[in-house]
Amino acid sequence: MRRSETLHQTGHHTSRHASHSSDSQTIQNTVSPVDGRVVASVTLANFRDMDRTLDTANQAQRQWRRTPLQTRKQYCLHAIEALLSHTPAIAKEIAWMMGRPIRHAASELRGVEERALAMIEMSEQALASYHLPDKPGFTRFITREPLGTIFVIAPWNYPYLTAINSIIPALLAGNSVIFKSSSQTPLVALRLQQAFNDAGLPNGVFQHIHLNHKNTAIMVASERLQHVVFTGSEKGGVEIEKAAAGHFHTLGLELGGKDPAYVCADADLDHAVKTVVDGALYNAGQSCCGIERVYVDADIHDVFVDKVTAMVNRYRLNNPLDEYTTLGPLVSTQAADTVRQQLREAIAMGAVGHIVESNFPLSREGTPYLAPQVLTHVTHKMRIMQEETFGPVIPIHKVEHCDEAIA
Repeated sequence: MRRSETLHQTGHHTSRHASHSSDSQTIQNTVSPVDGRVVASVTLANFRDMDRTLDTANQAQRQWRRTPLQTRKQYCLHAIEALLSHTPAIAKEIAWMMGRPIRHAASELRGVEERALAMIEMSEQALASYHLPDKPGFTRFITREPLGTIFVIAPWNYPYLTAINSIIPALLAGNSVIFKSSSQTPLVALRLQQAFNDAGLPNGVFQHIHLNHKNTAIMVASERLQHVVFTGSEKGGVEIEKAAAGHFHTLGLELGGKDPAYVCADADLDHAVKTVVDGALYNAGQSCCGIERVYVDADIHDVFVDKVTAMVNRYRLNNPLDEYTTLGPLVSTQAADTVRQQLREAIAMGAVGHIVESNFPLSREGTPYLAPQVLTHVTHKMRIMQEETFGPVIPIHKVEHCDEAIA
């Protein structure tokens, strides 16, 4: 049986995209939340493309694992330098593809640089073998061996940072990498491929691939992979786990959250307000480690709410390409509708909103543009306090002491 047929037989995942045969090609269009226009079009891989990519990665890894670590470090360093040389253009692409304000977009590349350089610097120590006490007739040691071929699936909300978090350590450790960017941010894959090409990385060590959901699951199930890294939603993580079931490669899943903040009575109030608002509204609240619920000591609750409300009202919801914009649209109308539904449910159950939507004229039903909101009188019976919101909402819960907040 040909490998392409094997891939087809092991697939068991449904797709929201148009399905295609192993020989056909499908174009994927990315619609910008900025104005609804198509901002990128890429060709989705078919089964032949997937087979070729897997074979190339497996073959390249056999030589790459024998490449000295110092050489691998230099390739990675040069790739990061090549990527950063395009920072202004990349910042605009991020704004168009997922709506982050241009004034914030480039900061992700600074994070990429910091993390990549840190991982490159620590790689010798992290990958070093170490010896155990000898026993008569035995020399005992533990050595780090590359896994093989790694499949990295990155999300759209921090498309470069989440990708580099996995790609750089995988390459440093002697693995080959197949990278899939989100369908919302496909230009990320092209930028990264160009950066590694410019660095002179040997052919096949890093490859990108564009896949629909069905073929992503089929790829995850491939026995020619040794590890899969997925960053995304909890629902997406469940689907990845299902696709990998019955296969013996490992998974790394970094999923969503509902992170809390607690503001105690003796906190520096102005600092706490600034930190909470930024942690909740940065990237329009579309951060898996953002602040999604806030517990505030009763002694300072009212003044905290007033200060938070005043700061949120100073945000400017507008076209993210405008340098004065501090809050852009959500990634899609569907995403904004999900947040709106949580807000409606919470208010119907007794929550109080402190932001008047008309203060943000671009916020309208049926668009990705959504006014931020500050809620009080929230309870844990509300979805907005239990489920990931992924939007510009700050639910504030009054507590009597830290033990109540922790509970």
